[in-house]
Parts: sequence; structure tokens; C-alpha cells
Amino acid sequence: MPEGPDPDWYFGAGDQRTALPYAFMIGPGGEFGLHAGDWAPLHASIEGWVEALALADHARRCARTTTTLTGDAVDDLDLDGFEPVPEVAGLADTWWRGTDSLIAIYRGEAEVMNAPQCRTATIYAGLNEWGIHRLG
Repeated sequence: MPEGPDPDWYFGAGDQRTALPYAFMIGPGGEFGLHAGDWAPLHASIEGWVEALALADHARRCARTTTTLTGDAVDDLDLDGFEPVPEVAGLADTWWRGTDSLIAIYRGEAEVMNAPQCRTATIYAGLNEWGIHRLG
């Protein structure tokens, strides 16, 4: 059943499996995002969200090291030499590819909750050519 104020409608993207203060929704333009009174589109498409999930699984399995940053440290990340990963169709949540690293930046939850301290970045480092360019 669609939800939302006129003129925009949002569709639920499945049942909640844990207690969260927001819902996963599909937006009026096919975006995948979070809704908690406010709307935070994470990915421009459902396919982009699925790609991001697959990339996160791949990066976790292949990286030699994983580092997590939160809050203001996310904004201090230097992305020079990195290129966006277009397959994830990132809006609030984006992925970046470097020579031996992948970086996931998650801003959607912080936006929808108006909680900048919830910004998170995960750096997956020590990836070889296969780990950077191929999903297995």
C-alpha cells in the first residue's frame, strides 16, 4: 500500500526485521531510500541498492583491512584518486574505487534522522585487481 503526502507516494520495500526508527521505501521516481517523516533517497534505483549490497559483501570478503570512520571524520576523507562506482547509483550512500581500495560512504541514515554523528564511511583496503574490478 503506498504511503506519503500528496503529490509524492512511497512504497514499502519489505517488512522490518529489527526495530528501526525509519522504514525502507521505494520513492516516487524508483529510488530506494529511508523514510521517517522525512525522505532520504539512498540509491537512484532498486538495482543500485542491490549492487551496493553485493559490493559490500564482496569488499568484506576480499579486503585485507577494514577501517570505519564516523561523524565529522567522514567529511575529512580525501577522495582524490578515487572514482565513483556508478553501478550503485549512489545518492546519499555512495561507493568509491581507488587503486587498491573501495570506500563506502553512508549519509542516508544521518540525513533522515537529522543526526550528523551517524555518518559512516567504511574503507576496504588491500584489494588486488580482482578485488577492485570483479565481483565473485
